[in-house]
Amino acid sequence: MAGIYIHIPFCKQACHYCDFHFSVNHEVKERLTTAIVKEMELQKNYLSGEPIQSIYLGGGTPSLLAKDELEQIFNGLHQRFIIESGAEITLEANPDDLTAEKIIELQSCGINRLSIGIQSFYDKDLRWMNRVHTAEQAASAVKLSQDLGFKNISIDLIYGLPDSTNNEWKENLNQAFELNIQHLSCYSLTMEPNTPLAAFIKKGNAPMLNEELAATQFEMLMKATAEKGWIHYEISNFCKENYHSRHNTAYWTGQKYLGLGPSAHSYNGQTRQWNISNNYKYLLALEDGNLPFKDESLSFTQQLNEYIITSLRTMWGTDIEKIRDKFSHTYANHVRSKARQFEDTGALHYSDKKISLTNQGKLVADRIILELMEHED
Repeated sequence: MAGIYIHIPFCKQACHYCDFHFSVNHEVKERLTTAIVKEMELQKNYLSGEPIQSIYLGGGTPSLLAKDELEQIFNGLHQRFIIESGAEITLEANPDDLTAEKIIELQSCGINRLSIGIQSFYDKDLRWMNRVHTAEQAASAVKLSQDLGFKNISIDLIYGLPDSTNNEWKENLNQAFELNIQHLSCYSLTMEPNTPLAAFIKKGNAPMLNEELAATQFEMLMKATAEKGWIHYEISNFCKENYHSRHNTAYWTGQKYLGLGPSAHSYNGQTRQWNISNNYKYLLALEDGNLPFKDESLSFTQQLNEYIITSLRTMWGTDIEKIRDKFSHTYANHVRSKARQFEDTGALHYSDKKISLTNQGKLVADRIILELMEHED
């Protein structure tokens, strides 16, 4: 089984915290859509004919695509890949794009899952982040999508905002639960280089981020979702039973995926490749019949570290026997030995030859993962 990710690098405006590749200039949107289909043709053998179990349109803002652009992309996919019946097909959307007409367009293309970038149900937060939509639009977009037939909806929320309170975060979560969605992705606000937020903080126009506030709100998140019976299946992701993101779970469990579009990444088990992060250079290369990517073959150590980084973030954990079988006894013993110090402090749990994070460990996951990784000489 394999997945396909398609990066749509256009936004209406720049969110202050975002460091993903995007452009607010839409002049080349139609040409770039054609270039993505050209890339499909050139990369159609990358996954060795494996059936596609998931397709994910991310960005950027894929909901900005016109109906004919969406149809062009999906026609291209169906002509070149074997897409499983019942495949999960997700599109990231902003609430202000989800009109009744747009929702029906998405369904007509076969999209059966929405990931809606809400971030907060407070207008003051949305203004601070430079989001386009309002809190009212956020709730309305979810309800309208449900009324028109979407039964698998995820929303994104951000916690750790400098001006937010714990009560406001609690109300954000309550609002999400009241909307009867199936999936929730929650991310701590981070200061990424070369973003407006980083510039504001450097100039003293925004406060430094509060790690203690973020940790408290993450603990609130874990408690609230557990009380609702939701499954915390990856550090930032929560779902009702049987509603985990099949596409992202494939990433985290080491399955193959093909990335299409500017800045998109691909992985086939042994090599990793990434497309150029420049819309114009990307489309010019493909218009000339060239693939605009760089790649690297992963050493055994890099493959091991990739497995640790992705698996330990999930509820399924890191399988010591899998490391022993796929890599070596030495690697397995290294990871098992390093893990014991965190088991002693209650940050890791060891059971059935698998290492997994406890709730306490999830607060310091990056540090634990770094410690468990094998470092090349």
